[in-house]
Amino acid sequence: MIELAFSILAADFAHLAEEIATAERGGGTIVHIDVMDGHFVPNITFGPPVVKAVRAVTTLPLDCHLMIENPDEFIPAFGEAGADMIAVQWEACRHLNRTLQLIADHGMKPAVVINPANPIDFLVEVLPMVHHVLVMSVNPGFGGQKFLPRSVERIAQLRRMRHEMGLNFRIEVDGGVAHDTVASVVEAGADMLVAGSAIFEAGKTEENAREFLRVARAAGDLKA
Repeated sequence: MIELAFSILAADFAHLAEEIATAERGGGTIVHIDVMDGHFVPNITFGPPVVKAVRAVTTLPLDCHLMIENPDEFIPAFGEAGADMIAVQWEACRHLNRTLQLIADHGMKPAVVINPANPIDFLVEVLPMVHHVLVMSVNPGFGGQKFLPRSVERIAQLRRMRHEMGLNFRIEVDGGVAHDTVASVVEAGADMLVAGSAIFEAGKTEENAREFLRVARAAGDLKA
């Protein structure tokens, strides 16, 4: 199933509840929350209080991408705030399998993130543990970046590994995913599509979400 995980990083923060509701009406099924600490990446965004506030205004799953140092220290707080899925950066975890287990122990679905410069093979030992793998198609830290074309082959490689290992984790992609790039990532194997700038536009959020999903699902039908 191809899903739109709309990224609230691109939303109007002053009307966040309304923005989430509008994206959901357009077909979005996951709220993607980019958590940045100003250390692991050069930007500061949301923390557990914002996740708790979002939890209060939607029943959609909350997908939190932790771009932070020392994620183990904050995982319990995100669980208490209402996160459903936590994705951690491979580079930020000293003991990655322990971190993924910690996420699961707090009742959330664990995921791992791979940045553009890191080989997909780095993940092979933890793939049996994860709900999904988030393939970054830009370098993390800021929204609105241009999609890196090499990401398509990386997604395809991950899909092949999933098949060869007999696993069923999902493949998420984030970064520059828009109406002109979404078909290629779906054809490569992605089924959780993070999009922010392509969705949130004043007065057009619902329309953008519907069109984004139409293009994505048409590509999925061709792949099938």
